[in-house]
Amino acid sequence: MIWSDLSQLIGAILLIIGAVLPVVNPLGDAPIFLRMTPGCDEVTRAFLARRIAFYAFFFILGSLLFGSFVLAMFGLSIPVVQVAGGAVVCALAWKVLGDAPKAADVIPDAPQARLIALGRAITPLTLPMTIDAGAISVAITVGAFHANSFKNTVIQLLASVIGSAIIALCILLTYRYAHRVSGKIGHTGMMVLVRLSAFIMLCIGVGISWDGIKSLLAQVGVHG
Repeated sequence: MIWSDLSQLIGAILLIIGAVLPVVNPLGDAPIFLRMTPGCDEVTRAFLARRIAFYAFFFILGSLLFGSFVLAMFGLSIPVVQVAGGAVVCALAWKVLGDAPKAADVIPDAPQARLIALGRAITPLTLPMTIDAGAISVAITVGAFHANSFKNTVIQLLASVIGSAIIALCILLTYRYAHRVSGKIGHTGMMVLVRLSAFIMLCIGVGISWDGIKSLLAQVGVHG
């Protein structure tokens, strides 16, 4: 019985990680994280990475456990979240794409850069850059399973906590050491990665919105 419960727990954890982590994609967001924290030293970025991972943990866990109930409370559906959230992701990606550095730009000093970066910790660095509408909708879908016994409820709760913690740890490590990787790639390489990551984020945002639009159209009988 214990081995069966352990296997169920591991399977539930792997399901959460396998479904949510590729959508979160911290490796793809790392260049944008660096681009949006100009002038910050490594200590500040490490602190910021811990804070973003902390916020991301609770956003993912909350989506897994309570997302479907919150949507039902406000009369919303996952397609609506996809359309609205995808639009926000597109807006952020478009801003990064058009935010070309100018010769006259002044990089803030370390204390000012720290204050600016910490003010961006929740939004836009956590939402929607790290945890976007796609990640939230996937987490809500995965967490929509309702256990039919107390034991299964406990297993699902433990899996949600552990899975969210592992994803948050991946975010922490990726953002924590992003600056060291950028030092090896160089300024030109990082600019290319930033533009490429922003374009991919834009495409992801369009895809998220389009999936929501198709679902909403299907609800009124319009099929593509």
